[in-house]
Amino acid sequence: MAKPLRFRYSPEAWSGERVHREIYQPLQGNLGAQSVTPRFDTVGGWETHRFEMDNGDLALFARRDEEGYWMGNTETPRSLWRTEKFSWPDVPYPVARWAQRELLDTLQEEDPWLADFPHVSWFFLPVFMSKDGRRSTRAFFREHAAGFPDAGWEEATQFVEDFLHAGAIDAYRHTMAGKLGAAEQVDRVRMSAAISEFVAGKILVEAGYGITPEIEVSTGHSLDYRAERGTTSVLVEVTRPQIPRRRAAAGPVAAIRDTAETKTSGQLAAHGGGAVLFVDCSSFTREDWAPVREARPDMHHRPAVVYRARPGGHVEGYRKGTVELDLDGAIDFFD
Repeated sequence: MAKPLRFRYSPEAWSGERVHREIYQPLQGNLGAQSVTPRFDTVGGWETHRFEMDNGDLALFARRDEEGYWMGNTETPRSLWRTEKFSWPDVPYPVARWAQRELLDTLQEEDPWLADFPHVSWFFLPVFMSKDGRRSTRAFFREHAAGFPDAGWEEATQFVEDFLHAGAIDAYRHTMAGKLGAAEQVDRVRMSAAISEFVAGKILVEAGYGITPEIEVSTGHSLDYRAERGTTSVLVEVTRPQIPRRRAAAGPVAAIRDTAETKTSGQLAAHGGGAVLFVDCSSFTREDWAPVREARPDMHHRPAVVYRARPGGHVEGYRKGTVELDLDGAIDFFD
């Protein structure tokens, strides 16, 4: 399965000659690599290398004393196959910072429109520059408006940018960015479901809650968020019904009920209650949302919040059951 970019760590000495022999030459022979001058400097005594392939792949290598770090969206040279992988926070800061600057500069050179969205560029860098997902993940924002119907890509991307600007989930970047996936093809349903967690996070933050994603509970499952404010601590699970015309359910109201029932009979049933179910209908068009707004269908789980967010920032919805979260400042309720 395709994964977001991570570093490979080699606890061995790497001379310039060894880098040339065991990294550059295999890449050059297989992919037409060029060894070019890195675009940015680093500190801490690290020697850095940048390799650009004829097919657009990129590889970076930093070495010092008895260690080296590799990162690339290309084939890994044989000499690094058995090395351990590390996420961005787990490598020396000068190495992570240098690699980030190299990749961000390359990303925004390839897709200049991303320069207007620095937090989106940084947060999703592990998938935007991944081996298999670098085209599909960028296209999801630019060509599919991040899953928002009847919306322009600029306002949809700005919606995510505004949430990420708050820094509420920076510490969980690898996990949360990875939810978008790193597959070669755009999977709008799965990617939109991933964005629903960012929508939910934005709602909670705007309501004044601190959030922690991926909360493991006693059943071994993980729920999407813990929301905390003062003495309040509430678990939140998010689900996004598929666009009604893409599922067998007879219309938007049935789509919501079926999706909520699936979540309730699975993850939430195993948890045993106590979590708030967020039903995110942001994939619905205005026409799809209208009958839901009128009927306000009940859920198989309470408490629940059903809502539709628009990339311009407006969110409206209704509640079922006693929701122990004060969301009036973030959602325009009509219940």
